[in-house]
Amino acid sequence: MVHHILIVDDDPAVRFGLRSYLDTLKYSTLEANSLEQARQVVTHQRVAAVLLDLNLPDGNSLSWISEIKEEWPQMAIIVITGKGDIPTAVEAMRKGADHFATKPMDMDELSIILEKGLEIGELRKQSGLRNRRSNTVEPFAGGSSTMNRLRKEVDIAASSDAPVLLQGETGTGKTLFATWIHEQSGRKSGPFIDINCGGLRGEMLASELFGHSKGAFTGAVERKQGLFEMADEGTVFLDEIGDMDIDVQAQLLKVLETKTFRRMGEVQDRHSDFRLICATNRNLFEQVQKGRFRQDLYYRIAVLNVKLPSLKDYRDDLPGLCKFILHRLSRQNLGISPEAIQLLAGYHWPGNVRELRNVLERAALLCRSDTITPAHLPFHMLSAQPAEHELEIENEIRQKEVDHIQEVIQRCNGDVTQAARMLGLSRATLYRRLARTRTAVGVPENGRKRGV
Repeated sequence: MVHHILIVDDDPAVRFGLRSYLDTLKYSTLEANSLEQARQVVTHQRVAAVLLDLNLPDGNSLSWISEIKEEWPQMAIIVITGKGDIPTAVEAMRKGADHFATKPMDMDELSIILEKGLEIGELRKQSGLRNRRSNTVEPFAGGSSTMNRLRKEVDIAASSDAPVLLQGETGTGKTLFATWIHEQSGRKSGPFIDINCGGLRGEMLASELFGHSKGAFTGAVERKQGLFEMADEGTVFLDEIGDMDIDVQAQLLKVLETKTFRRMGEVQDRHSDFRLICATNRNLFEQVQKGRFRQDLYYRIAVLNVKLPSLKDYRDDLPGLCKFILHRLSRQNLGISPEAIQLLAGYHWPGNVRELRNVLERAALLCRSDTITPAHLPFHMLSAQPAEHELEIENEIRQKEVDHIQEVIQRCNGDVTQAARMLGLSRATLYRRLARTRTAVGVPENGRKRGV
């Protein structure tokens, strides 16, 4: 990876000498002759280290050191000063500079100082990732066809840098899979920045995404870095993107097309190289048709579309999934009886994997042995199977009634009056019966079952 080094000095000869030497070390160099120009460079270009002269035409650089550390904490700062200004260089170190070099500079010494500064910057970056990586767990459990299909799709997403859209019901693990995709991708050494778009609206969401300057709006009492800026070389995860306001959608589309953005209240463009992962529990295609989601944004974020299954779609994987969840709860030595598994498999799981995790966490707290039994499961789950079985029987009976009525009408060549006479019903009663059974079993008005 080529590191970009910014040389900030008002003396062209100094800049030329430093640039010539750094070029021999295979660094990419950028130049600025003032604080204002330096600020412009770092907002438009990713800079790994800055060689900073303290005395510049538009002010002393000491104040800018604090700004750098606030907005770009990974950037290495090496102060350049004269031999008679050592106390100021020491003050610069207190404000966050990593080292200082005195003029005239020993280039070999500068090379060592710069290398150490870049190493420190990389360590700062890695320290922010260490805890997250230690908590990352493979989200796949079981070997059903549903889970195998999901594993293949997620692997494709991880091997690509294209935008990913994760669609699934609430509780299906969208955040878990987004984190996994990032950790298996080429951006795993970069930050993973996530935000729930459903919890913020309009100006507040835009402020979180793009950042703002001081005084940009009421309550903006200080400058703030946006999530896109923080995610440079990493991944941005926008959860529940279907809840995003139309106005913010338009701003997001521009960012995705140009990878540039502006903080609220600013006019200068900033650049960020991030990968986008989105998630929603809504049908975005339907939202597009209703005018609630931009069509151009939908096609931009859904380059790779991964459908996360509901838990009821892979109940065969419940034993492995339970083991996986208990391991995450640090109860890997706790087992589950076959009777408890049977009850779990018979439940309809409206809250999906999140609900299963809550059920197992509760059971683990109640269990005083090494095996979870039906007695440790919630009462509504114990009574769910008979109720569901009775409902299935009732629906089956109603379906048979629909089939019989349809068969009689067909035999009468569509003559409803004759069919009612054969069934011993009045026309009104037959229509009511047909309407009721259609509603109960999902038969549309044309008399044909869905999917037929």
